[in-house]
Amino acid sequence: MQMWKSVLALTASLMALAPVHAQIRIGQTAGFTGPVAAGVRDMTAGATLYFDTINNRGGIDGQRLELVSLDDQFQPPLAAKNAKTLAADPKVVALFLSRGTPQTQAMLPVLEQSKIALVAPLTGAAVLRKPVQPYVFNVRASSSREAQRAIEHLMGVGVSRIAVVTPEDSSGLDALAGANAGFEAGHIKPVFAGQFNQQKPEFGATVEALKKVEPQAILFVGSAQAVAGGTALIRAAGLQSQIVTLSNNASKGFIDLMASNAHGTIIAQVFPNERAISSPLIKEVLEFAKAAKVENVTPALVEGFADAKVLVEAIRRAGRAPNRASVLAALNGMSAYDLGGLRINYSPGDHTGLDFVDLSIVDSTGRLRR
Repeated sequence: MQMWKSVLALTASLMALAPVHAQIRIGQTAGFTGPVAAGVRDMTAGATLYFDTINNRGGIDGQRLELVSLDDQFQPPLAAKNAKTLAADPKVVALFLSRGTPQTQAMLPVLEQSKIALVAPLTGAAVLRKPVQPYVFNVRASSSREAQRAIEHLMGVGVSRIAVVTPEDSSGLDALAGANAGFEAGHIKPVFAGQFNQQKPEFGATVEALKKVEPQAILFVGSAQAVAGGTALIRAAGLQSQIVTLSNNASKGFIDLMASNAHGTIIAQVFPNERAISSPLIKEVLEFAKAAKVENVTPALVEGFADAKVLVEAIRRAGRAPNRASVLAALNGMSAYDLGGLRINYSPGDHTGLDFVDLSIVDSTGRLRR
C-alpha cells in the first residue's frame, strides 16, 4: 500500500485550513503508478479541484472534505486490500474513483461487508451495472456504448475494414459486445478480433495477424501503456490504420505516451468538450480552474470534476452529520440531478449513470478536437 504523495500535495491548501482530522473523509484506491497512472492523475486532479473549491467556500455545512488516495498499481488484489484499509476508517463515508474493471470487482466484497458506497468507478463494465450492484454508483457511460458509437462513426464515414483488439477480461468483453452491436447494425464483420493480457500485454502475434488483413481502422481497447505500446508496434510494422480507443485514454498522459503516433488517433469521450462553454458543466469547470490557476483542462480532469460533484451532492443531501448509511440513501434518491446539462437518475434499482458518448481526434499539436 502506498499513499500517493502528489495527490496529497494537491490538497495542501485543504489540509492547511482544516483541523487535524477533516470532518468528512473520502477514500480512493487507484493505479497512481503503473499502466494507467496518467489518466488516474488527471482525473484525481479534477476531483481535487472540485473538493478544494468547496472547502475554500466553507465546506459542507462548515465541514471540510478530505480525499485519502492509495496507490493500487492497477493490481486487483492490492485494490481490494486498499479498499479494506480505507473502509476500516469509520470517518470514511464513501469510496470514490477506482480504476479498472477487475480492480473494482475485487472491491465488491469490501463494499458489501462495510456497507459503503463506491461512487464513479472508472470502468464501463456491464457487470457493475446489470444487475444493479447495490453499493456501486456509476457516472460515466458504459464501455459497450462507447465501442458501439466508435464503430458506428467509422462505418458512417465509409470505413468498412475494421479490426478490434481488446483485453481478455470483462472490460474487453464488454467493449467487444458493443463493437459487435455496431457491426451487426451495419451488416458487416470485423476483419480481425484479437485479445491480450492487460497485465502483461504482448502484441507480436496480433501485429502479424493485422499485417495480413490490413485494416483501415483498429478499435484498440486497453490501458494507456498497452494501447501506446501496441500502436508503436503496429506503426513499426508499416501499418497506417486509424487507431480508435475509448475514453479511459482521454488524457494528456496517454497522448504523451503515444508521442508521434498520437496525431489522428480517435478517442471516445463520455463528457462534453472541455472547451464547450455552452455546456453548463464545462463553464463551471473552467471557472473553477481559472480561480485555482489550473491551466491544462483535459477530458479526464473534467470527468474527475463531474464525479466529485455527484459525490458532494450526495453528501450535501445526507444531512448535517453524513455517514455511510445516509450517503448511500442520498445516492439512491438522486433522481433527475442536473450535473450541468447532463442528468443523473439513480434509484435503488438503477445505478447506471450517464449515457453521453462523443468522439474526438488528436490534432497535430497534441490537442483533442471534436
